[in-house]
Amino acid sequence: MIRDYQAIQKTWFVKGKQRIIPTFGKHQGLKLIGTLNYETGEVFCIEEERYDAETFLRFLQLVLERYPTGKIVMILDNARIHHAKLIQPFLKEHEDRLELVFLPPYSPQLNLIEGLWKWLKSDVIYNVFYSSVQEIERMSVTIHPSASV
Repeated sequence: MIRDYQAIQKTWFVKGKQRIIPTFGKHQGLKLIGTLNYETGEVFCIEEERYDAETFLRFLQLVLERYPTGKIVMILDNARIHHAKLIQPFLKEHEDRLELVFLPPYSPQLNLIEGLWKWLKSDVIYNVFYSSVQEIERMSVTIHPSASV
């Protein structure tokens, strides 16, 4: 979740030159679901209002459309929606093309896309004022052009 209110991260300033980050006090957010192609570095993301099993199923369908040939292996955390009953028939139907591999609990460092989310927050979001979620979207795509939101 990326929020439109400004996140202040620890940082250093010259004495008397502290950066002032304005805020609107709104609490809109940006929920991204994404994949990182380990071979090409391509990032494919979608933005959704909520993140539930239906959203995840729709995302899996889009991933299969995005990569129409070959076997896809997705590395995931153990979020409940990744194991939802709703997606099981879809996984069975596409087992020849799509395989979900689940990481051990509490091991985000093993999933490369977690590094992308961390970078997005620390290098794009923190300590910068954005007047809207759309401005954050534009900046993230500008900085990482292979990302498609």
